[in-house]
This record gives sequence, C-alpha cells and structure tokens, in this order.
Amino acid sequence: MDIAKLIVDCKNTHGEGIVWCEKRKQVLWTDIEGRFLWMYCPETQVSTSLEMPDRLCAFMIREDNTLLAGFDSYVAIMAIETNTVVKQFDFEPNNPFSRLNDGKSDGNGNFVVGGENESGDCSYNTSVIKIDRDLKVHTLIEDVTCANSICFSPDGSTMYYTDTPTSTIFAYDYSPDCVSLPTPKVLFKGEGRFSLPDGSTVDKEGYIWNAVWGSNAVIRIHPETGSIVRIIDVPAKNPTCVVIGGTNLKTLFITSSRKGLTDEELNEQPSSGGLYSIDL
Repeated sequence: MDIAKLIVDCKNTHGEGIVWCEKRKQVLWTDIEGRFLWMYCPETQVSTSLEMPDRLCAFMIREDNTLLAGFDSYVAIMAIETNTVVKQFDFEPNNPFSRLNDGKSDGNGNFVVGGENESGDCSYNTSVIKIDRDLKVHTLIEDVTCANSICFSPDGSTMYYTDTPTSTIFAYDYSPDCVSLPTPKVLFKGEGRFSLPDGSTVDKEGYIWNAVWGSNAVIRIHPETGSIVRIIDVPAKNPTCVVIGGTNLKTLFITSSRKGLTDEELNEQPSSGGLYSIDL
C-alpha cells in the first residue's frame, strides 16, 4: 500500500494551488481561507509563510520570479521577497458570488485559471479564463460551478479540466495561442470514493495525478484510457492539489484541507490541512 507522509503540519484551513519552483528549490502553495502563502524547501526541510491581503486562490511563477496571482476577486502581480501585491484587473466584477479557484501555467507563459460559484445558485456560475503573457484575457469555458484539475500534457497540446460536481475530467485540444477551446472528450468519470476530482498535475509520462476531495487519496490516471493505475492513500480526508518536484523531480507533494470536517474527523485525522509527500 502506498501512503503519503506528513512533512509540514501546517494545519491549513484550505491548502491549495501547489507549485514547484526549480529556481527556489521550493514548493509553494496557498491556504486560501487562512490567507497565507506557504513555502517549503525539501533539502532544508524548512517551511515559511507570508500573510496575504486577501484569499490567494491560485498562481503561476513568472520568468522574473514574481507570481501572477489569482486572488478571490482579482488578478495581481506579486513579489515574494517584498510581499508586494499590485492589482492588474478584476475577475468577473459583475458576479458577486464567484471567486478564482484553480489554475496552472501552460508552460508557455500563459495562465489558465478558473472560478468557483460560492452561492449555490447556478445563475451565478463562473468561467475559466486564459491570461496571456501581456495580460490579455480570453474566456475559454463558461457556466462553471467549481473549476479544478487544470493542467497540461507534457507537449502542451492537451489541457485537462474538471467542474468538480460533474465528477468528470475532460481533455481539450490546446495551443498556447488559443482564444477558445473545441469540444472536449471525457477522460475520466469518477464514482464512489473517487467522485469529486480536485487539483491535478501531469508527470513526464503524461499520466494525470488527481487529488480527490473526500477520498483520503490521490489517484494516477492513464491519459488514453482514463483508468486508475495507482492509488496513494493520504492521512487527510480532503486532499486538494498535487505537484511533482524535489530532487530529480521524483517526489509528489500533496496539499489538504480542514474545511468542512467535523470535530470527530479532525480528532481522527489531526494532520488534516498539512502538506504530504511520497517518493515516486
């Protein structure tokens, strides 16, 4: 049995959006509801955090080592060293119940990021947008409840995405200069324990690693058949996002959430909200 181990007992309210930074030799992730940006160096085993002015939901690392940061209601450029946030534009200013939720770099300097409807009323559904290098914005997907699992195949020609309540991970043909997306194919249809796909990443072989909300697990999905080929058990009910990093890119890092857990569940799994890892 594969079991991830706790490496940072940070007890995030809602850990998410984890990214590996090769220049810094760190993983970076956000505690959305706690309003902190976290960093961890596997070599030194030291973690640090920065308080955020608002809910930081997702981000990508730019070439100059700044972050293109998706906060709840706006996108900003953030300098980590000075903890300086410079707002660039609002996200869906006419929708009072949407916030940004999940996003990834496409590997070509563009940031694809999607929202979440926090109202429960489908009339406030949100979208997935693509932010170009020059900060021009294109709407790629509409009528979104909770965008997750955004990630890209190794050659950048396929984008993966889920609207979590649909239990379905879709695969889209993608190019860095696209301004729209074609009709996707269904890659994975979750059920039972694996019915709520959350954040994902792709390994060098093209397989998708997905953190499944409510499952105590991360799954590895075949990019052609959509079948589950490996299951990693996590000592936290709600894994949220994954990234591959560390020495020789051989470690899977996993964020998690304490959000919505009962006192009994927290007593049974006290490290929920922590950062976990497993060697691949």
